[in-house]
Amino acid sequence: MAWSTREIAELSGTTVKTVRYYHEIGLLDEPGRKSNGYKQYEIHHLLQLLRIKRLTELGVPLARVADMEADPDGQAPVFQVIDAELAATVERLQNIRRELAVLSSPGARPDVPPGFTGVTGNLRDNDRKLLMIYAQLFSDESMEAVHRILGDHPNDGLDEEFRDLPEDADEATRQALAERLAPLMTPASAANPVSLDPRGPADAARAAAGHALEALYHRAQLDVLRRAHRISAGTVPSSGAERPGTRHTG
Repeated sequence: MAWSTREIAELSGTTVKTVRYYHEIGLLDEPGRKSNGYKQYEIHHLLQLLRIKRLTELGVPLARVADMEADPDGQAPVFQVIDAELAATVERLQNIRRELAVLSSPGARPDVPPGFTGVTGNLRDNDRKLLMIYAQLFSDESMEAVHRILGDHPNDGLDEEFRDLPEDADEATRQALAERLAPLMTPASAANPVSLDPRGPADAARAAAGHALEALYHRAQLDVLRRAHRISAGTVPSSGAERPGTRHTG
């Protein structure tokens, strides 16, 4: 028994266009033809199509299907690579589901990094924006440390004082606040256990963090940070990045 292109496509669960494409790329054997020129597909063509369909549904690229036909012993590595990719996809989807569950709870916010919803209640809009940028620029380990600090609320009063600083704050007010902030800017100290390690090139991360600070905080706040940095000079580069709240290091 022989089938036409339409019939073999229907039997194999594919389309006429796909069957023709498999011919074009040499993946499917050309069938014989009747005297009138119509193609005649046989059982082995159906088996070829079913095998191609199964492999592609498993994620095997068409470019590898022919190789696997020619070298059955080389199939295992291909399947192992696909399995590893699927495992990574499953993990990513599970993480997304966990985050969606968190965001579905009352009071949850999508404008903070994953996992930070429960510790950012006291942050203001500009702090949350900076936190989002930091999560992109700095390592997971660094952000875990930031998360712990935010959860502990060690300097809530000083945080609020910095956030409430008016843009026209006088010299004495700025200097006094800078002196109180300076001890919190020394990295790897008891007062500031957070060390921000960039994900990529350090200069690019610091430059991006610096631009973010200039965009998100007003002149008086930036002046206080610069003063605090100068007080703790020699411990943090002048282009250093800042953590949302009072533990700024720049």
